[in-house]
Order: sequence, then structure tokens, then C-alpha cells
Amino acid sequence: MQGRFTEQDTERYYDSHDPLYRAFWDKDGSLHWGVFDDTTGNDFLKACANLNNIMVQKGLIDQNAQVIDLGCGNGNTSIWLSKSTGCRVLGVDLSGVRVQNANDELKKQSDEVKQRINFEKASVTDLPFHDQSFTHAWSQATIYHVHDKEKALLEAYRVLDYGGIFLFDDLIKPKPEVSDNAKKYVYDRLLFDTDFSFDGYQQALEDTGLPDHRGCRPLRASEDKLCPPFGASRRNQRQ
Repeated sequence: MQGRFTEQDTERYYDSHDPLYRAFWDKDGSLHWGVFDDTTGNDFLKACANLNNIMVQKGLIDQNAQVIDLGCGNGNTSIWLSKSTGCRVLGVDLSGVRVQNANDELKKQSDEVKQRINFEKASVTDLPFHDQSFTHAWSQATIYHVHDKEKALLEAYRVLDYGGIFLFDDLIKPKPEVSDNAKKYVYDRLLFDTDFSFDGYQQALEDTGLPDHRGCRPLRASEDKLCPPFGASRRNQRQ
């Protein structure tokens, strides 16, 4: 399914809106959504960090992992991921402005960390990497922006090694039809256009070749608002 927004629309949006996002972005991490529990209380930043830690734990990411961060943005999560686990990370983003921000942030890190991380401008629908290049694919709040979501999932599958794990969170539609206000002020503003329901997302993963999506679950559900799922999907072992 191809959305009505193009890849060029998304690139222009994030290049031009970067100052706005950076005005409220958490300088020590990243703002996406989080998982609230007894350890976080009502602290949103703690909940964001909690989700990151859950994804690392479910994905079994350690110092031996080779991770591609799809939609790395300003690179904060990629850097955190490598510093926290010792893994190697290659972050890609469609926005050249965001990739430059990520490389600027990387320059501030120790030489040891710099050696484990790279950032490149690339489309998640046409990744310039060999098949089975990574043990893990990581994505947060990205695929809903992609004009061809099925192709993005296929590319994530292609670059994963056999037995590799795709860790992601994303947005879906809670119902086929949303209100005009929700469409105008949320969906259109975010260039968000998808047919993916939660069940549809699971089916798309299975169709792609990532059938082990039992970790996928919705974080919350509401009538008109976007509903983020997250999960860990494993590529089958080589037969």
C-alpha cells in the first residue's frame, strides 16, 4: 500500500521542521512514546527510556549485535543504544538535516563510541546494504511516515541475517475512518497515511517473512487517536 504522501514530502517536512522539533526534543535522549509502570510514575521521559530498555531486553541486544536504526533522526537513540550495550549501530534517515545533526552529536562522543557508530542518509525503502548484513533492525516512530510501508518491511527483512530480530514501534489507525479534525490536525500534519490496523500490521509482518511477531501488542487504544504497537519479529533461521 502506497500512501498519498511521497518520500520527497517527508524529506522536505523533516528538513524544514527540524528547528521546531529540536526546540522541545530531549537533548539527552529522544521523544517518542513510552511505557509507564511502577518504575516510571508519571514521568514521560522515564517512560520513553523504559520503552527503549524493554526493546533492548526483548531483542537480546548485546555487544555482539550489529544494529541498523531505521529512521535514526538526530542519532540520540543510536548513540544511547551503542553506549548502553556496546553494540555496533548504523543509523539511516531520509532527512539530510537529521543525519548531519546525528553526525555532529557523534563528534562529541569518545573515540571508542565513534568507532561503533555510523550515520548515513538513505531511504528505508531502498537500503544501500547487502543482504543479511545486520543481526537487528531497530525502528521507532518511523514506518508510519514511509510512502511504501510494505517495501520498508521487506527491506528490513532483506538486510536482517537469518535469526535476526526486527524491533520496532510505530503508529496504526485504531479504526478505518477518523474524524475530520483528527485527520487535519494529526494525520495530515504528520504526513501519516496508512491502512494498517493492528491486525493488518501483524499480517504485513507475516507476509514479509517475519512471522514470529508474538511480541507485538498495542500500547493503548482510543477512538480517534493514533495507536502505537511495538514488538519484536524474528527472521526465520536458514533452512
